[in-house]
Amino acid sequence: MYTILIIDDDPDINNMLAELLEKEGYRTLRAYSGTEAELLLSMQTPDLILLDLMLPGLSGEELLPLIKGLPVLVLSAKTDMEHKINLLNHGACDYITKPFDTRELLARIAVWLRASFPAPLSPTLHCGDLTLDTAARSVSVSGTPVKLTRTEYAILKLLMQNPMQAISKSAMLDRISEDTPDCTESSLKVHVSHLRGKLQKAGGQDYIESVWGIGFQLNFTKS
Repeated sequence: MYTILIIDDDPDINNMLAELLEKEGYRTLRAYSGTEAELLLSMQTPDLILLDLMLPGLSGEELLPLIKGLPVLVLSAKTDMEHKINLLNHGACDYITKPFDTRELLARIAVWLRASFPAPLSPTLHCGDLTLDTAARSVSVSGTPVKLTRTEYAILKLLMQNPMQAISKSAMLDRISEDTPDCTESSLKVHVSHLRGKLQKAGGQDYIESVWGIGFQLNFTKS
């Protein structure tokens, strides 16, 4: 059973979210301020966090950098795009604007829990005409082998494991660090550029899309 921490100072919203999640089979923890959430996180580790921004004590923006290694979905009435992008680049995995459709919220929670606790990886990943063999650590485009560096391979594997998601640069660095610890924020763009060039040369199209202000996403819609 997954445990979700709800951090929202509005008792009605906090109660509504807890009731919704518990009906879906989740266990819930609750905090009504940033300082209460910080204390709770020092004693328990949930699987996912729903974070409001306008909190007493520590604000959501102040609390977010203190949360390490957990998916955080921000729930906020703030709609400014630059503000959203800043939060996504500094630890939030998603941003949902209030008021929200509860079905969308549940779907996004399910997506991020799957990403954080994936099923055992299939030895071979397929996305369009891209094939990545995790056992042989090989990549091909329509059957044509493509030679990649260790870092390029790690980036492509992450994108192919999450084919419909835009992955922020910070999240990408964090999630490929086990496979390629030498990649840095300053070198990531160069590695992605080289990877895009190699795939495009082999397949005749651009397989990686830059998502402005966030990061990168796999693009395999063309035939």
